[in-house]
Amino acid sequence: MRIDVLFSDRVGIAQEILATLARRGLDVTAVEVEPPHVYFEAPSLDEAALRPLRAELLLVAGVRSVDSLAMLPGARRRLYLDALLASQADPVLAVDAEGVVVVANAAAVAATGLPEDLLCGTPMQNLFGQPELVRAMIAKGYHLPMSEVVVDGESFLVETFPLSEASGSVAGAVLTLHAPHRIGERLSALQNYDAGGFENILGSSPELQVVKQRAARMAQVDAPLLITGETGTGKELFAHACHAGSGRRSQPFFALNCAALPENLAESELFGYSPGAFSGALRGGKPGLLELADGGTVFLDEIGEMSPYLQAKLLRFLNDGSFRRVGGDREVRVNVRVISATHKSLDEMVAAGAFRQDLLFRLNVLTLHVPPLRARTDDILPLAQFFIARACEQVGRASVRLSPAASAALLTNPWPGNVRQLQNVIFRAVTMTESPVVDAPDLELAGAAAPTDAAGAPASLEVAVAAFEKDLLGRLYLEFPSTRRLAERLGTSHSAIAARLRKYGIGRG
Repeated sequence: MRIDVLFSDRVGIAQEILATLARRGLDVTAVEVEPPHVYFEAPSLDEAALRPLRAELLLVAGVRSVDSLAMLPGARRRLYLDALLASQADPVLAVDAEGVVVVANAAAVAATGLPEDLLCGTPMQNLFGQPELVRAMIAKGYHLPMSEVVVDGESFLVETFPLSEASGSVAGAVLTLHAPHRIGERLSALQNYDAGGFENILGSSPELQVVKQRAARMAQVDAPLLITGETGTGKELFAHACHAGSGRRSQPFFALNCAALPENLAESELFGYSPGAFSGALRGGKPGLLELADGGTVFLDEIGEMSPYLQAKLLRFLNDGSFRRVGGDREVRVNVRVISATHKSLDEMVAAGAFRQDLLFRLNVLTLHVPPLRARTDDILPLAQFFIARACEQVGRASVRLSPAASAALLTNPWPGNVRQLQNVIFRAVTMTESPVVDAPDLELAGAAAPTDAAGAPASLEVAVAAFEKDLLGRLYLEFPSTRRLAERLGTSHSAIAARLRKYGIGRG
């Protein structure tokens, strides 16, 4: 039985209570003193024996009550603490001021490969094999940024939480080891919280339905998938949907645009880097998307823009699932499905020597082609209505509708930027017009004929230049689908091209 003795605090009262227990010869197995309480556990005590004991304890000056309780507070705390540690999927270690393990949870036991009785009492440097890092932790009172350690051959990022005594001296720390794929799960959940499956791909035209059905079958096949199609057709949406429809749906999904980063940044983003790999690198190193997505999917957009060096490194990974970080010498092995996409003809690039044929064979196990918007005209007006409703909600205005002329203009426009361009055109029209009806001129369609006078000549030089500029940028953006590359092609600044693309509704929104 477990007993709670409530008393009015005074000097020596706890000793008197314990002396009373001793006089009765009780077998007391646990005692906890937390003024104004004394808790004790006596397994042989029963209700019959409690009555005279209570009467004797109440005779002690200051004792206010004697009651039974289900569990001692200290035992309850230990039980909850054990449950809390056991519920943590990440390895957790508590160490003393000298870096010796005092407490470890089940995940830490599994990560180190040591039984709990051997793990507790083991110095940190024996686990991490990095004595300089351990010395730095202890010297700085465990106030260190997150650093990378290797435990039993596996990479972890260690996070330290110092434990201080009332005097201010450091008593030790709680160390949490984050596996890259666990970090990846959390980041992916934040980045892709609203990413859905095939139901999020808008459109019901026969052409799109055929593609959805084909993609749904491919989603269930755990093999590399190459998605082709013009820019703006929704290739990334299909990649998300294929991941959501696969057996990896509960694992991370990460995307990398190969055209958006220089080679060195793309390499470190995809493969990660080791500590001290280059100037400006994080001190503890950084896992790449492949490590973060272990068990899940990595989507490589614009794979045709990948440099020859990265093509070779990606090929090696696809061959055996292993790679080395930038500046590292340790082989990292992960299980990741690669989905890639391009708007270019990779076969033509192979023929021109710009893309590795062996890499194409590896990427092109499954192929999905997303048709352009002009090839599925039945979807244009429903998509426009959806984008109108969303734009009205975003800008906080009453609902608007399309005039017959605007609808006709949408249906006849070639849409070189596809669904993305349609979305931008609609958003601009909804935000810039005050009328409840969106007419054809409000759409400001790129490539539309410039206004002319009665003789058929442009209304002004400014109008003629603008019309030519729209048409030129619309055509060239298909071949150079990024502001950086298009600016290089036209020999002008990145900011100038970005401003014009926004002005004419070309490219991404």
